[in-house]
Amino acid sequence: MTRTIAKLDTPGGQDELRRDDYFPTLVYSVRLHDAAEMNREILAAIRDERARDAKGIERSNFRSLGGWHSHNNLHKEARFKRLTDRIHTMLAGISENLGYDKGRHLAVTTMWSIANPPFSSNRAHIHPGALWSGVYYVQAPEGAGQIEFTDPRTMNIMNPATYMPRQKRKTECWTKVKVTPEPGKMLFFPSWLYHSVDPNLAQGDGPDSERIIVSFNINQRVSK
Repeated sequence: MTRTIAKLDTPGGQDELRRDDYFPTLVYSVRLHDAAEMNREILAAIRDERARDAKGIERSNFRSLGGWHSHNNLHKEARFKRLTDRIHTMLAGISENLGYDKGRHLAVTTMWSIANPPFSSNRAHIHPGALWSGVYYVQAPEGAGQIEFTDPRTMNIMNPATYMPRQKRKTECWTKVKVTPEPGKMLFFPSWLYHSVDPNLAQGDGPDSERIIVSFNINQRVSK
């Protein structure tokens, strides 16, 4: 979309400076209205899964710091159906917004949970083999690690511009974006977008101090 930025006086007249925003990186978000009730159910299911598989697997999480990662097929389990169905409702809205082929639909292809106790974090990573990825915050005490997205345009990081000091930079000029986790909040982002999770700095050392999320990958599927 072309928009006028400024009308500049020049010798003999005025020139109109316009801007087109191409190749944007889109991040969708939603806060679920029934999150409190849903999160109680999901948290119980996650704790049962951890009791069954205490070791879990290691991906972006750090086992050495206590980070736990479930298997990747939670979307196939009945206790996560309510959440999976809600994700699919949101994905239908994204498909409509982007003008995707109506003969296909966005669907969750893998889903897992991660629990980070205090001082645990997640290394920077992407999600190969998926179109979109997402995260849903089940438990996020104050100080729980923020998710950080990194500008995918490497040149912007290698040779950054200098901006006015002590002034808030426009969002389109950021090279990193941090989002604070909130129970009931859900994010959707391109799977190629590098992201990491800061250390959990919540107080305490019990179950209530853990940062607990459900994450998922998304692809298009042919609609029946």
